Amino acid sequence: MNFTRWSARLPGTQRRAAARTETAVPTDRRGEGSVPAARAEHPADGPPAVPAVDELPARDVLDRVPALVALVHGPDHRIAYVNDAYTAAFGTRTPGSPAREALPELAELGLLPLLDQVLRSGKSRTLKSRKAVDGRSYTFTCTPVAETGGAEGGDSDRAGRADRGVLVFATDVTDHAEAAERLRASERRQRETAVTLQRSLLPQELEQPDDLRIAATYQPGGTEAAVGGDWYDVITLGGGRTALVIGDVMGRGVRAAAVMGQLRTAVRAYARLDLPPHEVLQLLDGLAIEIDANQIATCVYAVHDPNEGNLVYASAGHLPILVRDENGQVSRADEPTGPPLGTGGWIHASGSIALGPGSTAVLYTDGLVERRDEDLDEGIASLEHALSGATGTPQVVCDRLVRSAGVTADHDDDVAVLVLQHPARTGPEGELFRNAALELLGGVEAAPRARAFASGVLTSWRFPADLHDLGVLATSELVANSLQHGTPPMRLRLRRTDRRLIIEVTDGDDHLPRRRRAEPGDESGRGIAIVATIASHWGSRRTPGGGKAVWCEFLLPKG
Repeated sequence: MNFTRWSARLPGTQRRAAARTETAVPTDRRGEGSVPAARAEHPADGPPAVPAVDELPARDVLDRVPALVALVHGPDHRIAYVNDAYTAAFGTRTPGSPAREALPELAELGLLPLLDQVLRSGKSRTLKSRKAVDGRSYTFTCTPVAETGGAEGGDSDRAGRADRGVLVFATDVTDHAEAAERLRASERRQRETAVTLQRSLLPQELEQPDDLRIAATYQPGGTEAAVGGDWYDVITLGGGRTALVIGDVMGRGVRAAAVMGQLRTAVRAYARLDLPPHEVLQLLDGLAIEIDANQIATCVYAVHDPNEGNLVYASAGHLPILVRDENGQVSRADEPTGPPLGTGGWIHASGSIALGPGSTAVLYTDGLVERRDEDLDEGIASLEHALSGATGTPQVVCDRLVRSAGVTADHDDDVAVLVLQHPARTGPEGELFRNAALELLGGVEAAPRARAFASGVLTSWRFPADLHDLGVLATSELVANSLQHGTPPMRLRLRRTDRRLIIEVTDGDDHLPRRRRAEPGDESGRGIAIVATIASHWGSRRTPGGGKAVWCEFLLPKG
């Protein structure tokens, strides 16, 4: 075959050739005022002749290039030529044979359909970094070529006729491919480390309060996305109250996961102080700056009190809590919201949203509702719609919300969801959850009235004699402490769940009691020590409207 009859249809070839012809100006046509070009110093016999590109022997060039070259023609891509590098890589190929039979290495790489496309469209196509049967990686470029008729003196009616073909040019990119694979392997290891760290810092088992049913899920972003710093937590505060936390550290990778772990630990420590939600966020804000001034995080801290039937919460730049009531109506806790943690200089505030029996609340991170092609409010509205129809256990609701948001294994962001339900208990189960309260007006008759009230309530709740007596003793000591150190109004509240008895006394003084050792001659100072000794737990906190609450709880016998 005459290889010089084939020419690649490369754009601009004709234009460059025409430009060379048009710009050649005879010397005798130069203007009279023109300045002659500077003459170079050459030997008398002139410089050596430089052959034109069109005069180079193309086949000799292709035979010597290290890249793999093959030329095929016709609809079945019959072999017209393969160079020495191609033969060395894949062996000798018989000219005239169709590519499907003679070039199996191209078929295995899926290159034959690409050859068809190039032949039909007349445009070049490239297949990047594919591993061939010889174990090497190549980038294949397929360029259309044509054999012009009349190159060897054929009839005039054959002038301009083209027998189309494809030039296959394969560059060895094995080193680049291996380097890229090493980089991907390193990224995978780093991601696996971050995911492992992230999961180890999340709660391994959620605390399950008496009055709430809770479920949570965490799903890291897909393999192409670095792990973020999403987290959630459930903290039992005592006295029947529960803290719920969800947050998101801005940034990705191990650093974000490490900052998340520090913030989660700090939240648990601050929660033990039983502070209002906005004060907890205020402390976290300062800590976030100390951990890393370049890292910020969003967070919601909420406290559920079954006696009040609501969620008291504070938000640091986080997405609003969603609550579905017993009638299926969904409301959004929009305000108040402060800036993210780590920005400093902001006084956070607490808000409240109803969470009565039969209600479901959802706390979540932005990976659940944020999409590149959708406004954030639209994502939250879609979640509201999904929540309005999601029924079942908290885990079922959690799974349904994740599915409705289109979260898959290759999602581009981390997702954390925390679902809590305040069940409406009726029948025999309702008998296990009871409340009783007494307003204490003060005076010498307050303590006897409190003891008599507690004794009657505990008897009606059919507590065993030893627990009855301990409950009456704890009530007497807490009321006596409030009468001596507190101010009106005073209130006694008894609450039982399926697991514990809770006794709480509130008054108008905000001075929190502490346990101390009374000297033998002291006439007071033993009340809190007695309560701490006989009760399973005890504690105190300031109440939102001013004053304090002192509580203790006794675990009920199982069975």
